[in-house]
Amino acid sequence: MTELDAIDKRLLDEFQRGFPLAARPYAAIAEELGIEEDNVIDRLRALHDCGAVSRIGAIVAPQRTGWSTLAAMAVPPERLSAVANLVSEYPAVNHNYEREHRLNLWFVVTGPDEKFVEDILENIQSRTDIAVLDLPMIEAYQLDLGFPLQWN
Repeated sequence: MTELDAIDKRLLDEFQRGFPLAARPYAAIAEELGIEEDNVIDRLRALHDCGAVSRIGAIVAPQRTGWSTLAAMAVPPERLSAVANLVSEYPAVNHNYEREHRLNLWFVVTGPDEKFVEDILENIQSRTDIAVLDLPMIEAYQLDLGFPLQWN
C-alpha cells in the first residue's frame, strides 16, 4: 500500500471504537462510508498487510470469558527473532513485542482457563529452554486503546 486515501483514514480513525455489532459488520461499515462491503474487507486486508492494522476484534475484560496473562522472557539477542517467531506460532498468543530490557520479549497469552494458559507457557519454556515469567494481572485498569490519528 502506497498512500492512504480518505476512506482508509476513516477506517483507521472511526472504527477503533464502536465496531458494529451486527451479523455483517463490514456491510454496516461500508454503508457508513458509502462503499461496498467487499471494498471494506479489501482495504482492511491491505491495511493489515502493510502494518497499519495489527488486529480486528473485540477487547474483552480480562478473566471474564477465560484467562489471560502477560509473560516475559530474557532471550539472548541472537535468538530473539527465532524465539519471537516460535511464540507467535501459538494461536493463544495475540501479540508479542521486543523491549529494551533484560526481559526483552513480552507477550500476552489468552485461553479458556488458567490451566490452558499455564500449559502454553510451560510448552514455550520447554521448546526454547528459556524461563518464561508469568505476570498475571493483580489489578485491572481501564485503558482506552483507541488513538485519534493526526493526518497532514
